[in-house]
Amino acid sequence: MEALPSNSSLELHQLREKLDSRFPQVDDVFEECIKEAKAVLSPLGIEQYIEQARFLGKMGRGVEPMIIFLQEWPQAANILGEKSLECIKETIHAIWKSPNGSAITAFLESLPAISRRLPSEDLLKEYLAVTVDLMNRTSTSIHGIHKTYASPSLVDFIQHSHQLLGVMSISGLKNWVEYGIRNYHHHPDNQRAFFQLKSSDSKAVMQRERSGTLLVDNTRKLDLYLLGLWNETELLVPYPTGINGSLIHAPYYDHTGIRLPDVYEDLNEIPGIDRYRATLAHMAGHRTWSNPIFADNFSPLQRLAVEFIEDARIDFLIIKQYPGLENLLLSLHPKPIEGECDPQSHSCIRHRLAMLSRAIIDINHGYQDADIRHYSEKIRTLLAKEDLSTQEVLNIALSYVAKTRLQSDQLPQTYFKDTEISYRDDNRHLWKFYELSDDEEQFDLKPATDSAEEIQTLPPRHYPEWDYASQTYRPDWVSLYEGLHPAGDPREIDQILEKHSVLAKRLKRLFDLLKPQNQVRIRYQEEGDELDLDVALRSLIDLKSGNQPDLRINMSHKTNGRSIAVMLLLDLSESLNAKIESSNQSILELSQEAVALFASSIDTLGDPFAIAGFHSNSRHDVNYLHIKGYSESWNEDVKGRLANLNAKHSTRMGAAMRHAAHYLNGQSADKKLMIVLTDGEPSDIDVSDENVLIQDARQAVIELDHMGIFTYCINLDKNADQYVGNIFGKQFTVIDRIEKLPEQLPRLFMALTH
Repeated sequence: MEALPSNSSLELHQLREKLDSRFPQVDDVFEECIKEAKAVLSPLGIEQYIEQARFLGKMGRGVEPMIIFLQEWPQAANILGEKSLECIKETIHAIWKSPNGSAITAFLESLPAISRRLPSEDLLKEYLAVTVDLMNRTSTSIHGIHKTYASPSLVDFIQHSHQLLGVMSISGLKNWVEYGIRNYHHHPDNQRAFFQLKSSDSKAVMQRERSGTLLVDNTRKLDLYLLGLWNETELLVPYPTGINGSLIHAPYYDHTGIRLPDVYEDLNEIPGIDRYRATLAHMAGHRTWSNPIFADNFSPLQRLAVEFIEDARIDFLIIKQYPGLENLLLSLHPKPIEGECDPQSHSCIRHRLAMLSRAIIDINHGYQDADIRHYSEKIRTLLAKEDLSTQEVLNIALSYVAKTRLQSDQLPQTYFKDTEISYRDDNRHLWKFYELSDDEEQFDLKPATDSAEEIQTLPPRHYPEWDYASQTYRPDWVSLYEGLHPAGDPREIDQILEKHSVLAKRLKRLFDLLKPQNQVRIRYQEEGDELDLDVALRSLIDLKSGNQPDLRINMSHKTNGRSIAVMLLLDLSESLNAKIESSNQSILELSQEAVALFASSIDTLGDPFAIAGFHSNSRHDVNYLHIKGYSESWNEDVKGRLANLNAKHSTRMGAAMRHAAHYLNGQSADKKLMIVLTDGEPSDIDVSDENVLIQDARQAVIELDHMGIFTYCINLDKNADQYVGNIFGKQFTVIDRIEKLPEQLPRLFMALTH
């Protein structure tokens, strides 16, 4: 790692004094630990981090707990959040006050692995509760008053818990632990064998409890499913199920991500992974087709009807778009038996609505009730014509409730059998309220824009923003909307390349010199570019001889000597429309020419690269526009987007850089380079202090540096020296003669990657 900046030396000295460590081993790693911690912890989090490390160093267990905590907590905090330290601290104190103090080291060592298996604070608390309960119940005493002997199994449990969580949910882990305590409480050796996973009993119970599909093991599959079918990229966050009567009964989504159960059991012969797919499809359908409506003037019964019918509308549209999902949704949607609910003793409103929901998506429902048949056929007819919105669902639902309402619907005994539809979310997104008019409560609402200017975008992603006054982040402060840049005529880019054909040829010759020449052959591959004849012949001889042949008979090649991924981020703010004094062209037009030459040149080089632009109209409306993605070639579609560049609004640079880093960091390259092309300092209409966004952009550069991304700014502002160094350090170039940009941009890239 790089050395800390000199202006941090005093702060580092102060942190050393607060730590108050007398162990020389700590001095060897302290600076590196603080660097890593600063990347993920707030100033308050750093103070708590040092305070807890100090406690661990003073508790009389030597240097090991302190060093482990200093090294491991930043990794865990990056996943769990720094607020999780409080419950971890309570657990450490509980272990310290018991005869099990020696287990603290194992507990601290396990934190990163546990955080990866339980990536939310709620799940972590459940795990910590299980750990403390195991410790209390297996620690023993002589006189039955104070615990005097350590638990024989606590350390073993802690060391193996991340493996156990790899094959069972937190609920299954609790059942497994309960079995071990109950059956081996008075047999220390057998208890130890159980928690070391050595006894046959332990393995049998683990096998019994491992039923179900864990979300944490299938996050990548589900991310790809969301992206492939629904073009969604939301964070999937698990919540615990089946523990202590959890109050969360249904999936939901909000600005922090999509919340799903940590485990799904098979249901109606449908595997858990398919239940996750059905749930995500339903929520993606809501995000695509539902619009929130005001709830203030409707009764709970009316709202319930709206939710059932709107859910059914979404399922119908999902099946219409992806017919292959029909059997999955019908298998998971219960089919209530008509007439099974007695209106004399129960409220049957849920039963009737569940039947109506089933009838809407299942044409072969078989129900005889006239109202259910009438309304289901009416809704299906409207949906077939694509003529039914959320607001119209509201009117239909109110009509249905008014026509079918019974006096017994008010009874306290509600009939629930076959009315719970497990793949549907809780519909909190469907309602809005007049009284929630504060700016922060309307965070997810994007300001209205001229319909002629609207582009196809994904739901917003929220990013923090650095507040230099308090030296803390403002969490989820910026709403960023991403989408494809509208396309124009690709022939305009071809004309630009023809205009600069001499320069383009010269650049191509220079870029050819950068091409990696060495090819490395990789042998013994089951799949590859070509057949490896030597291995194939040996395998054929083995087969003829009756021996097991080696199936790795192919070989592939990889380029050796260059591994670079590039992101070119363009400032598309209003100021780019200004004309250049020495030319009739605008800054935007010259930027367009420069990017065209850059893209054409780097395409011949073969480095993966992406191009994106951004502009902003307050923190609620930052637009990130994809011009070229990493998976796209330099083709007509990309040229069309580049040909239609438009400049407007302002420059909220920090949020755009963080989002660009999200894509660049996903590239498997040794070197990752982000080039920011801008003509001015960061600014926006809702910020009066110009230093706010400058400091936020500076903090974004620091964040990217910790991610291993090298940032470089090409600034077209003659006065940029006053602020660009504050943001990018020495990693910038100011181009005073803007007309030289088309030639300078590719050359700068060569200098940065040579």
